[in-house]
Amino acid sequence: MTAIAVFDAAINRAVAGVPAAFTARHASGSMLRFDPTAWCQDVLAGDAALLDRCTGATLDVGCGPGRLTGALTGAGHPALGIDISATAVRLARRRGAIALQRDVFDPVPGTGRWPHLLLADGNIGIGGDPHRLLLRCRELLGPGGRLHAELAPPGTPAWSGIATVQTPAGQGGPLPWACVPVDDLPTLASAADMRVLSTGTEAGRWFATLTAC
Repeated sequence: MTAIAVFDAAINRAVAGVPAAFTARHASGSMLRFDPTAWCQDVLAGDAALLDRCTGATLDVGCGPGRLTGALTGAGHPALGIDISATAVRLARRRGAIALQRDVFDPVPGTGRWPHLLLADGNIGIGGDPHRLLLRCRELLGPGGRLHAELAPPGTPAWSGIATVQTPAGQGGPLPWACVPVDDLPTLASAADMRVLSTGTEAGRWFATLTAC
């Protein structure tokens, strides 16, 4: 099962009220738990810490069902969500958000002009190569733009590459992903010619804001 199929199936289960949480286990033994039911909610504790940082037009990378894109739109901020999942994009649009089915590494509207980018819900793991993803985010940002990312708590083991997905219905296949703890971010950012402006925590979640050097 491809990564797109895994996310489509999980979100469809969540919308149908069927248990949808799944895990991704790395060869190191580390594991991440994904909860599409939470993504489908209108708001999660800690969301305000991310949304308050987005004071202008925002690109929500890996927007899922549009929780944050929709909230930004409702607050009067121009926002675009992108996601590889057709199901997620359909649900985001149902919320009234503008969303495209798009891989962040494919052509994206507004490249080089976005004031704000979001990598929420652990999406700094997209693609299994955080260095490559940060380089791409740097390309997408406009001059002085800000990247707002959600990270794993300090002390969490970092990993990247291919993980094996385990869904409620059985093993789902390979997923290129990564886990980046907040205390690893300065080194990772520096390698991508970015710098960390601030970090913080709210409701048990950890966030950071970065900009290009």
